[in-house]
Amino acid sequence: MSALDDIVVAPDERLKTECEPIQEIDGKVARLARRMLRDMYAADGCGLAAPQVGELIQLVVIDVDYTSKGKNPYVLINPRVIVADGEEREGGEGCLSFPGITVPVRRPSHVVVQARNLDGDLMQYEAADNLLAVCLQHEIDHLHGITMLDHLSAGQRVAAMRDYQEALEAGAKPGDVAED
Repeated sequence: MSALDDIVVAPDERLKTECEPIQEIDGKVARLARRMLRDMYAADGCGLAAPQVGELIQLVVIDVDYTSKGKNPYVLINPRVIVADGEEREGGEGCLSFPGITVPVRRPSHVVVQARNLDGDLMQYEAADNLLAVCLQHEIDHLHGITMLDHLSAGQRVAAMRDYQEALEAGAKPGDVAED
């Protein structure tokens, strides 16, 4: 089984499920975080939430800076958005659980997030007007059963689902993006 086979794709119900907070940060959580990072890098993603690998707990991994020369991963346990403000920006978002499509999503441009790391330390992440700001919001949405399609109007959602079905029929796999 490849890392890409680990990734849950829509319309799987786990993507619409509210996830449980993690009560104890133990070896099982650390192993899951390592697996999620492996899967995210294999799919050339910049973020992955636990429900996207079938685990209904509040765990997110993010790395918006990785290149062939290095990685800078964040592991967020029980993340909470403390502040989401600033001018709303619309940008094209993709998702490993919706391979082959990109949709326009409006989000606040500034976000502050608190989460525990694997050592149990409370961390604070702040991002504005960049990919990290979008990624934090996108991945935390997943923990609450919200996907990028939930940010669309009814008409946009119908069009996105049609495009998604066409992408799947054409063989799209996690990590594939829409072609212009």
